[in-house]
Amino acid sequence: MHHPALFLVILAMFLQVLLTIVVMFIMGRRRFTAHKTKAIPSHAFKTMDLDNAPESVVVAGRNFSNQFEMPNLFFVACLLAISLNNTSLFFAVVSVLFVVSRIVHSYVHLNGNFIVARFCVFLVGCALLIIQWITLMVTLL
Repeated sequence: MHHPALFLVILAMFLQVLLTIVVMFIMGRRRFTAHKTKAIPSHAFKTMDLDNAPESVVVAGRNFSNQFEMPNLFFVACLLAISLNNTSLFFAVVSVLFVVSRIVHSYVHLNGNFIVARFCVFLVGCALLIIQWITLMVTLL
């Protein structure tokens, strides 16, 4: 049996990948619906010029792009911790909490897009990512 902390880190990574896939499907569904209702013309998809798309389409596309920004730093930290056999329980809990913050951020962004709430959740995610990296570096000293 693997160490429980290692399992939690891998679970957090899996959940972040799953979130990205779910957001991708939401984005695709919104784009398809907008095209079907003629809100986005076919030619717009040739160059992905979706500037005139409905707000819900733009928001979903932006949220999908978000999944390849801060989470990249999360994945690097997790993979580094795993490769160095340095996955403490604290690191694992911070990793899971980071992904929870990303899930909440996506939920707020895709459902009403309340700016203040989204920004607060974003800051929590940033703080957790910083804590994750500091934890990794401190345990390497």
